[in-house]
Amino acid sequence: MSQPWRSEVKSHSLSEVYASIPIPQGGGFWKNLRAFMGPGFMVAVGYMDPGNWATDLAGGAQFGYTLLSVILISSLFAILLQHLALKLGVATGRDLAQACGDAFSKPVAIFLWLICEAAIAACDLAEVIGSALALHLLFGIPILSGIVITILDVFLILYFQNRGFRVLESIVLALLAVISICFVYEIFLAQPAIGPVLKGLIPTPGIFQDSNQLYVAIGILGATVMPHNLYLHSSIVQTRAFAHTDEQRAKAIKFATWDSTISLSLAFFINAAILILAAAAFHWSGQQHVADIRDAFELLNPALGSRWAAILFAVALLASGQNATLTGTLAGQIVMEGFLDLRLKPWIRRLITRMLAILPAFFITWVWGESKIGDLLIFSQVVLSMQLSFAVIPLVWFTSDAKKMGKFVNAPWLTVSAWIISAIILSLNLYLLAQILFDM
Repeated sequence: MSQPWRSEVKSHSLSEVYASIPIPQGGGFWKNLRAFMGPGFMVAVGYMDPGNWATDLAGGAQFGYTLLSVILISSLFAILLQHLALKLGVATGRDLAQACGDAFSKPVAIFLWLICEAAIAACDLAEVIGSALALHLLFGIPILSGIVITILDVFLILYFQNRGFRVLESIVLALLAVISICFVYEIFLAQPAIGPVLKGLIPTPGIFQDSNQLYVAIGILGATVMPHNLYLHSSIVQTRAFAHTDEQRAKAIKFATWDSTISLSLAFFINAAILILAAAAFHWSGQQHVADIRDAFELLNPALGSRWAAILFAVALLASGQNATLTGTLAGQIVMEGFLDLRLKPWIRRLITRMLAILPAFFITWVWGESKIGDLLIFSQVVLSMQLSFAVIPLVWFTSDAKKMGKFVNAPWLTVSAWIISAIILSLNLYLLAQILFDM
């Protein structure tokens, strides 16, 4: 049965940066959009982290441009769910973790916190492996040493975090620009045929008739909506200093949605570019077996005829890993404070999260060798799949509840769409999880 919030918000989400960024009073569309731009780009990072690269590479190398439609549909799903997350934060003054802590009993909140921490550790695991792999490809650093080097991220992030939230947003945007420039150059070299690319954006029944193609498609869709991004977005949208009136909240939701939509469109471009690059470089040249990041790195130069192709590919991978590391840090702080109202010093919080990722990556690589890197990435996606439903369902439930959202409750069509999308994503994630566990 629908119930209002049980209590007032005890403390602001990310209190050290809450309402720290001024927004203009009045002003035109572009001036307001510039003020609200930033959180969406930080969220978009999760949609192009190293954990997504393998599925995009496999999809392009094996099936050409066919699975571009899956990336497009996944991006549309993500745009809607991230809209709900930012709307929850603006309308209620709660992030998703705080909302769960208020709506559910303490044991349930602790359970949700534990599995969310597991998901964040899994994300961090993919980021550690991606960064270490990029360092290996660029500088020949052994992957084991690269894993240890990633500990330095802790101190680097803390340094920039102390300089203000706009600085963090600027760093993320700069790294996204690096990734985008790298892939624009790669696509220029690959020279894909425009007609087949556009045709690939249209879904075809063949995806469901080929079990291998369906498996990769589910992998792309299943890894798209990252649970920690929903917690993250509902919090960082509150860094803007808007007045807590219905009019100003409506304005904040409007421009934050523009920010989110533009940013996730960029994420779509990056993921599509990885698949297009793999298709143009490998699928049509008879190298459909390429599904590993290291294989792609080694084969890009001869495939595209440029000594820069592989280097820029690895630079983009490193930028992707570092970006995802930064946003994962914030998500970890948000869920711990939101679910438990427990506050640790940022360096302790970050070190705990990073060690949970580094230790399994280090010891598995040390004992079984670098061949197990792929298994670790698969494991991280299994953990994310298991956690996703525990973030999506509360989000849709809260934002569809008029007593909790007031005038900002979802419209009926949005509620129906959100539940359908949630059901599709969750069903496919469960199917993917079952397939992975069956094959392990």
